[in-house]
Amino acid sequence: MPGKHPPFLWNKPSHLICNLSVFYYFYAINKTVTTMIYRFTIISDEVDDFVREIQIDPEATFFDFHEAILKAAGYTNDQMTSFFICDDDWEKEKEITLEEMDNNPEMDSWIMKETRLNELIEDEKQKLLYVFDYMTERCFFIELSEIITGKEIKGAKCTKKSGEAPKQTVDFEEMAAAGGSLDLDENFYGDQDFDMEDFDAEGFDVNDGASGGGGSYDEDKF
Repeated sequence: MPGKHPPFLWNKPSHLICNLSVFYYFYAINKTVTTMIYRFTIISDEVDDFVREIQIDPEATFFDFHEAILKAAGYTNDQMTSFFICDDDWEKEKEITLEEMDNNPEMDSWIMKETRLNELIEDEKQKLLYVFDYMTERCFFIELSEIITGKEIKGAKCTKKSGEAPKQTVDFEEMAAAGGSLDLDENFYGDQDFDMEDFDAEGFDVNDGASGGGGSYDEDKF
């Protein structure tokens, strides 16, 4: 019977304990290094003091992020939406849709529920658009402000909230009754080429004392 096992395991069980200790030591180190949190900052070019900051697990899906944004903005979950991965000049490169759509063969596309954040987002300062009003392509501008390493989070959390969110959808009938006209050209919701530093001296990192009485919202977990 003893001959069937390596001698050091059979004769010296202390070696086994030592080996297990080494294994768990390196497992703990690896877990600490690989765990992280994505901290996103969200702004609008329709409402100057609107800011939302969301922290979320990189392993979460774009659908999880979509739901967190809706809750942070106070929006209902009954509209078609899309994320766009952008370059440094806010040019759209990849689309992540709420439902499967093949309406743009020139652009790679993914589905929110099937795509994890870290599949398409790896670097700090990555820019995204979140189109929340599909009819007029009104959107939020998003940046990955920080990758927090050595920590983990379950779900998503709104950690900063300032200003009122812009209206979720445009009421065409209300505007028509008021005799107004709706210009749906490319500048309807603003110029995508704006400079982020116009919103704050530090760029995308808006201070807790931002106008609109914003503050920390650590308790808002999704």
